[in-house]
Amino acid sequence: MSDLQDKILNILKDGNFHSGESLGDQLGVSRTAVWKQLQKLEEMGLQVESVKGTGYRVANGFDLLCQDSIAAHLSSANAQMPRQIEIFQTLDSTNKYVRDRAEQSDYSASVVFAERQTSGRGRRGKTWVSPFAANIYMSILWEFEQGAQALEGLSLGIGVAVRRALAELGLDNIRLKWPNDIYIADKKLGGILLEMIGDPAGQCSVIIGVGINVSMPESTATDIDQPWTDLRTESKEPISRNKLAAVLVDNIFTLLDDFETVGFAGYRDEWQAADAFKGQQGTISTPRDSISGTVVGVDNSGAVQLRLADGKVQSFIGGELSLRRTK
Repeated sequence: MSDLQDKILNILKDGNFHSGESLGDQLGVSRTAVWKQLQKLEEMGLQVESVKGTGYRVANGFDLLCQDSIAAHLSSANAQMPRQIEIFQTLDSTNKYVRDRAEQSDYSASVVFAERQTSGRGRRGKTWVSPFAANIYMSILWEFEQGAQALEGLSLGIGVAVRRALAELGLDNIRLKWPNDIYIADKKLGGILLEMIGDPAGQCSVIIGVGINVSMPESTATDIDQPWTDLRTESKEPISRNKLAAVLVDNIFTLLDDFETVGFAGYRDEWQAADAFKGQQGTISTPRDSISGTVVGVDNSGAVQLRLADGKVQSFIGGELSLRRTK
């Protein structure tokens, strides 16, 4: 992003109208130059409103992520925990960036944020819609000494940490869907994507990707294939993305710090209390089969449990869980 674009963003973030003439005067460029830069910002996904005779604005405004602001909101216990916090205007994928960095240097306990992703990914290769300066797209790298066994239920544990973070910000109705979705009522608010690097039997690293909808523009949400919501809709008070970023880092790092010791069993009850679909009918689909039953909960390893038609309870560690609510 150019320096001129960055300056325009810092003017427009207040949500007020600014005429092309006033923008040009403040920036020392022509109105045509301003218009061209605004066109480029719109191509990046910024929702710029233009009213003839009035000027330009981004309705409701926005706040750009800032390292200093995030650091200021971190709790004293975690203020020194992230090795580094990086923020990018645009990345193809925060998880991919972390993977590339991990292969080149020691990047453990580092956090990366992007204002926009051009190839954001969800679970099973699905596209994660990632408009500019609207939501949270973040990834963390964390080392584990005990291999894949220590990672059982980690995605569910991260869900507990995200729920704790949102509760700190006043959201009291956050629910969790196995294995990696964050819900409010029947609508998806966010998701988690874990990727492992290294030796499954020994020392390995995990990339923890988290996406949270904060202020999703309707025009960019047309590619989302399920009911969704965002914090702007659900929160009684506006939530700063910088404060949200810090609270997420706080809670996720706190969980990661002892997860290898206590495992998911230490968080199972908390996850179960937030299970959005306990008691509902569900189907686990794998490449080989589909099995239906009533969702019972999860076991200590993080596997989802279904009560089958014969009354037996079966655990599933993999597969895609589709659900339908019972009346």
